[in-house]
Amino acid sequence: MEKTLAHAMQDEKQQEICCYYHHHRFHRYNDGHSHIGGAKMPLIGETAPSFEAVTTQGPIRFPEDYAGKWVILFSHPADFTPVCTTEFMTFASMADEFAELNTELIGLSVDSLYAHIAWLRKIQELEWKGKKNIEVKFPLIEDIRMEVANKFGMIQPGQSNTQAVRAVFVIDPSAKIRTILYYPLSTGRNFDEIKRIILALQKADSDQVATPADWRPGDDVIVPTAGSCGTAKERMESTNDDQYCLDWFMCFRREKT
Repeated sequence: MEKTLAHAMQDEKQQEICCYYHHHRFHRYNDGHSHIGGAKMPLIGETAPSFEAVTTQGPIRFPEDYAGKWVILFSHPADFTPVCTTEFMTFASMADEFAELNTELIGLSVDSLYAHIAWLRKIQELEWKGKKNIEVKFPLIEDIRMEVANKFGMIQPGQSNTQAVRAVFVIDPSAKIRTILYYPLSTGRNFDEIKRIILALQKADSDQVATPADWRPGDDVIVPTAGSCGTAKERMESTNDDQYCLDWFMCFRREKT
């Protein structure tokens, strides 16, 4: 009887925790958006949440400190973990490539500043896939209270209540969110793809075009779909060598090499 009562009390406590968790940590409001901890998760096209944070490169304020810059804000589950270590070695080794694209990197996890510093120092001692003596010069946010992580929906109960998922937010110079990527805890990110996304977004903005599947710089781009029957007819009958159409709604512009 004593054991049964103990089990019943344990079950009741578990139900209480689950109810609190359901109502306060993660549920869907009647506005149709997902919310975590009462905060609406930001969506593509919305202004990125502002924040102030302590980082391994000193305090930062977003977006004030990044005016006129593209930003990649990314989270990782924990310091001193193997997948995250390979990601940081890769991202840090590509930092100059992103800088050439006017793009700043900001990392985040819920670890302490001192854990961050110790981990980044350890990374400098490691060698992986030809990468060694890697110095992480971009800021890594200390977010012990999960304040920034919750603003960006980086704490997802289906994966973990106490760790950030592998989230990536690409934010443009006007502080608008342009891309959101989420990866499960077990899967490392493809940083070449993240760079390709930056290139594609910048191309779309500068030339008012779209980029097709698997697009790379130098590949042909897609021009806006014809907005009238007359324009559609003109495009299909055009002899312009710079453009070609597979059909009236699918026209490309040749990129000059």
